[in-house]
Amino acid sequence: MKTTMYRVVSRLAAAGFGVILCLCGSALPVAAQAPVVQITVALNESLGPLEINRMALGQGGLSSDPIWAERVPEIRALRPRLIRLFIQEYFNLLPERGRFHFETLDRAVQPMLQAGAQPLMCICFKPRVLFPSLSQDIVEPNDYEEWERLVSGLVKHYRDRGAGIHYWEVANEPDIGEDGGCPYRFQPDSYARYYQHTVAAILRADPEARVGGPALASAGSPLLPKLLEVCDKEKVPLHFVSWHIYSSDPKAIRGTIERVQAILKKHPSLHPETFLDEWNMALDLPPTDPRIQPCFVAETVWQMKDAGLDYSCYYQIRDYHVAPEEFAPFMSPHGVVFMANWWNRKAQFDGLFDFQNNVRPTCFSFKLLSRLTGEKLRLTSSGPTVHGFATHDPAAHLHTLLLWNYSGSPVEVEISLDSLAAEVRAFPVVLDAVTPASDENTRLRPETPFRLKPEKPTWRASLEAYGVRFWSLE
Repeated sequence: MKTTMYRVVSRLAAAGFGVILCLCGSALPVAAQAPVVQITVALNESLGPLEINRMALGQGGLSSDPIWAERVPEIRALRPRLIRLFIQEYFNLLPERGRFHFETLDRAVQPMLQAGAQPLMCICFKPRVLFPSLSQDIVEPNDYEEWERLVSGLVKHYRDRGAGIHYWEVANEPDIGEDGGCPYRFQPDSYARYYQHTVAAILRADPEARVGGPALASAGSPLLPKLLEVCDKEKVPLHFVSWHIYSSDPKAIRGTIERVQAILKKHPSLHPETFLDEWNMALDLPPTDPRIQPCFVAETVWQMKDAGLDYSCYYQIRDYHVAPEEFAPFMSPHGVVFMANWWNRKAQFDGLFDFQNNVRPTCFSFKLLSRLTGEKLRLTSSGPTVHGFATHDPAAHLHTLLLWNYSGSPVEVEISLDSLAAEVRAFPVVLDAVTPASDENTRLRPETPFRLKPEKPTWRASLEAYGVRFWSLE
């Protein structure tokens, strides 16, 4: 029966369903046929800094408003290292030749700095004076000298302000055009040429900047191989490559990382970082069970870290309605209608906060991840759907453990702490994605603490379907 259950769980996982791991101080009642998964944490085996804050956040492409400014304290508590921002044309950076306007963009950048994150600035703008025709297929400015002056002026503006901006990304989903929310659809040659001009302007203004792209909608787009070929042959700086995926299967998301890594191996002289800087579930088929998405976040972050990804940016911080009149000056009528219909009429499940600025359960997955500070410890699991992170933070004098079970069936877990040197007190927390309340003590519900001794560093617990559990060992 246990073998049968493992097969069922594996099939559910392969289909994109999730199961979360619930661990408590004592075992909870479970069905007799629930498999037992062995979890071992090696407290004396450090794997180096976990740097979970590299699994960060993104926002943008929707409005010139500072969309989540009211949520700065909550985002600061998540401790993202980066926050990606679309620099769309509605910021009106070049109202006329020779005159720059950065004040509106400044208001969108400020919350990121207040949250303690580095902005990842994605260049998506098409000033009308340089792109007079409203066509997604006109992708290069009519005056590259003026374009480079604008880009250099933008970079210099933030460098002079001491904003701490290091990463500049050239374009957003340039392989699909307006259907990706931005007003250009490049071909491989035109993107490589546009990239060269744009990064030259960035690096003139800030030689320490890190540049990259193409922020592809599809990791299989021909734009990336062409960019790598040009950068390799002509020694064009390329500090990172970036792409996106929306899939409810964390293994499919991992597959894009492995695909990009395989492409990069063909150019060993290049050593770019890897950025999956938009990701989420397949939001045209949102989950009906509110427990799935929080667990999906944990499982996907685990797959990313295990695959060796450098950075990711979950899309997005807050869902927001678009004003069609902001897009009409730089998008075709088709593009404006697409944006308005998608964001103003369809149900959205992207944001950590919804349209009304209410916090969603997924935000608390990131809250638990943010508590994984210090050194990563080796954690092994005998179950294919049960994964986790364990850390030791000597500065905080504690160990932390986060576990989940990405499957639709409950699982029983036996947890062992290898090399426990002294008695510790475990403080368990369960992520409750189902409760209608949204305050932190209800979503991250504390359970009864318990003690673990070196002579008995093991306990058993039950994992509900789609449950996420956390322990602080102090």
